[in-house]
Amino acid sequence: MLHLRLVAIQLLTAAILVLSASTDDSGIKTDLNALLAIKTQLVDSRADGVLASWNNSVHHCNWDGVICGNKHKRVIELDLYSRGLSGTISPFIGNLSFLNTIALFNNSLYGHIPPEIGRLFRLQRLGLFNNTLVGEIPANLSGCINLQILSLAWNRLHGNVPIELGGLSNLEAIAFQRNRLTGPLFKVIQNITSLQVISAAYNEFTGNIPDSIADMKNLAMVALAENHFSGRIPPSLFNLSSLSDLDLTSNQFEGNIMSPDMHVNLPQIITLDLNLNNLTGPFPIPILNLTNLVTLGLSFNKFTGSVSFDFRHFANLFYLDLSDMNLRGDISFITTLANCSSLQTIELQRNNFTGTLPESVANFSKSLSWFSIGQNQIGGEIPAGFSSLTNLSFLFMYGNEFTGTIPDELGSLRKLEQLDLDSNKLTGIIPKSLGNLPRLSQLYLDNNRLQGSIPPDLSSCQNLLYLGLSQNDLNGTLPNALFGGSAQFLEVDLSQNQLKGSLPLDIDKQINLVRFDVSENKFSGELPNGLGKCSALEHFHIEGNSIHGSIPSSYSALSSLQTLDLSRNNLSGILPIYFSNFSLAYLNLSYNNFEGNVPEKGIYANISAVSVVGNKRLCGGIPQLHLPRCMTEDKGKNRRRMSIVLKLTIPIICAVVGLLIMAVWLYLARRRKKRDSIPSVLAMEKGILKVSYSMLLKATDEFSSSNLLGSGTFGTVFRGIIDTKMVAVKVLKLQQQGASKSFMAECKVLRNTRHRNLVKIITVCSSTDFQRNDFKALLYEFMPNGSLDKWLHESGNLSLLQRMNIAIDVAQALNYLHHENDIPIVHCDLKPSNILLDDEMVAHVGDFGLAKFFAQPGSLNQSSSIGVKGTVGYAAPEYGLGSEASTDGDIYSYGTLLLELMTGKRPTNQMFEADFNLHMYAKEALPDQVLQIVDPTIEHHDFTEEVDDRRAIQDMAERRVECMVSMVGVGVACSNHLPQDRMKIHEAIRTLRAARDKLINVNRSQLHH
Repeated sequence: MLHLRLVAIQLLTAAILVLSASTDDSGIKTDLNALLAIKTQLVDSRADGVLASWNNSVHHCNWDGVICGNKHKRVIELDLYSRGLSGTISPFIGNLSFLNTIALFNNSLYGHIPPEIGRLFRLQRLGLFNNTLVGEIPANLSGCINLQILSLAWNRLHGNVPIELGGLSNLEAIAFQRNRLTGPLFKVIQNITSLQVISAAYNEFTGNIPDSIADMKNLAMVALAENHFSGRIPPSLFNLSSLSDLDLTSNQFEGNIMSPDMHVNLPQIITLDLNLNNLTGPFPIPILNLTNLVTLGLSFNKFTGSVSFDFRHFANLFYLDLSDMNLRGDISFITTLANCSSLQTIELQRNNFTGTLPESVANFSKSLSWFSIGQNQIGGEIPAGFSSLTNLSFLFMYGNEFTGTIPDELGSLRKLEQLDLDSNKLTGIIPKSLGNLPRLSQLYLDNNRLQGSIPPDLSSCQNLLYLGLSQNDLNGTLPNALFGGSAQFLEVDLSQNQLKGSLPLDIDKQINLVRFDVSENKFSGELPNGLGKCSALEHFHIEGNSIHGSIPSSYSALSSLQTLDLSRNNLSGILPIYFSNFSLAYLNLSYNNFEGNVPEKGIYANISAVSVVGNKRLCGGIPQLHLPRCMTEDKGKNRRRMSIVLKLTIPIICAVVGLLIMAVWLYLARRRKKRDSIPSVLAMEKGILKVSYSMLLKATDEFSSSNLLGSGTFGTVFRGIIDTKMVAVKVLKLQQQGASKSFMAECKVLRNTRHRNLVKIITVCSSTDFQRNDFKALLYEFMPNGSLDKWLHESGNLSLLQRMNIAIDVAQALNYLHHENDIPIVHCDLKPSNILLDDEMVAHVGDFGLAKFFAQPGSLNQSSSIGVKGTVGYAAPEYGLGSEASTDGDIYSYGTLLLELMTGKRPTNQMFEADFNLHMYAKEALPDQVLQIVDPTIEHHDFTEEVDDRRAIQDMAERRVECMVSMVGVGVACSNHLPQDRMKIHEAIRTLRAARDKLINVNRSQLHH
């Protein structure tokens, strides 16, 4: 009997082992199938990327990004973060039942979060942040009962947080920031006492913070900035001893947050940011006892009372913002900030501080980069001690009572980018030493009592964009060097001074100028003809001077003008009819000597926006102008004048035509004579090298592969050196059908165009006297930084500002080709590989092998509909239906290029299939989720290294987002399916320039108000 019992036990044990092994094998197979299903919905942007190892050659536990447990060989972790993946998350992920970690963050995943994840009851960490996921948070996630970290930040999720998630009692951290989530957050999470991190900034959450937050005794971070939370901040929040970071910026919290005798127990607190709320009551004195603070921000609230500040014990203070609070008291407390050895930002502007600045500012932290005390009542002289703050980048002291002169020592602040001393009582001259500031981009000295002339030394400030010197007593002439130097101004305001002489002739160098105001001075002479080249000009004011002569015809190119005031001068001549075509909002031509008929269209028809009073020889116009009717005899005089002109013009035209016919005949005769000569070389410009085939062989080391720059359909490009000059040599593939036609088209275009953003052709080499076949080559100016395509898809290291400049450069080239060239040209093949970058990263459009000329404005020549019209992905959709090449087609290509420039994704990316394309991908992200689609390499590139303080970083980040939205918006508008819906190129240029202004400049109105 005992023997039988032992046998039975052995059989049962064996059965259990067999069953267990069978179960394990089944689970392993389930994991494999799930991984294969996941792979089918992912796209790997890299040829040798993470998914390359996901094949049958190795066990799936050895696949890249897959981690299995040692005991059962089941998948426990999926680590695919920052792998360049796109596509969707397969619902089969819910079959990986042993998973404890999902890390898919920092990719380009789109679509919904699969609710099947809720099956993973072992899951502890779910990281999906920084993708482009949409839809609502699945309520099924409540099934992940062991979840500790839930990170869904930086996506496009919307809707309320499911109430079911309140049952995840093990949650330690939630990260929901940068989505579109709504509803009362704390109603869901208020009972999860294990929470340590609540990060939900930049959403649309509502409701209040409940008193029960006191039960979350482990809380270390509460970050709720940029939401719609309201009500009082519960006092219990200030007694969470574990709290280190509290950021409630930009909500609707109100009321008194603490009484002066209240006990505060925040021993760990290092960040306290309550900016931009509606907090009232006495200034919260207990906050001044939190001496471990690194960041303190209380600005834009409504605290009352006078406070005696003492920061001597705040040794770690990095960022201080007490601006816009109507605080009172003597500014002398600022001396206590000398003990804050790490301080980088001081913001005390828009209060009622009085007194004088002590010389001890020289003892502030050498790390200080931002100092703002604008709009107070501080007087006395500006301390020369500022010169010891060698890292100071931003100095704002506008709107005070400062007297005396501007210290010469400020010229030693080599890192200074913005200096604003506007609206004080400063006297003396503008120091020449300010010309020593290489980074200075904004200089505001308006509304003072400065005298003397404008120092030409300011022309050395090569980055100067904004210059405000209005409302002073400046005299003398304008130094030509100021406008002819390397500075590219956006705004210049010299109004209300005593300046004299002529307006600068070098103003034509300022092609980016948006505002130019020299009103109320003593300028004379004529309007500078070169101003017509400043096509970005929006505001031009010269009223109250002694300018004479007529309005130059070149001003017809100033189509961006919004306000124009030429009043109270001595201008004469007829009124330009082209003003009727501008989008002017204000035109003042009053009190001059204009004559003749006033046009009746456009701005001239808007009686509330135009003024022509005080011009006694004007007539006509709309009735509301109350001008006399133009006399009919004037028309007779015009006809007689026209008759005389015709009598003189017709013989001249006949003579010119005759000369042209003779010249053409001589040219054709010479061409016939030299057709078979050896070898024929044509230099495109005088003084440019003439080259032969043998010279090209030597220059390129016999067209060595080491000098190969690239190869296209019709030609191969080599690097070469001719007489120490680096050139690019494009050798035509004459065996390729269409190559000769491409060669002729490119020659014709580049002979007839000159623009800084077009590739410059140097020489054409064409010969048949070789043992080889016919040889044709084009020599171009060498572009050392190669093509935009390589920068986007190989180096990936373009900053946002560089991308904006490139976008504007290309748009300017298109505008020139379409509207400013003598014969309009359609490029027909605009794409990143045809955009070349010089040594200063200026973009040049090249490869005009498919270009088409307009036979006449508004139509293309007959051959324009024949042959290739672009590259797949960039060619306009109407081309596929047989439409002729058009400027609208170029706009489509430009929009696609712009979206690729911002997203880093080619229009032929595998994620774009069927009806889903790059245009739709970008359009769906506008306007709130653009950060989810932009190339991640530009998210923080090129600004965090320059600005260290938190407020400045926040301001910069907001401006960067606005710029990205504008860039993507223009790309979407230009790449619309229907040609008539596409943005015009001049509108694109205007929008992009405005966006660039926001990126590189602090909005002055924000600083002052």
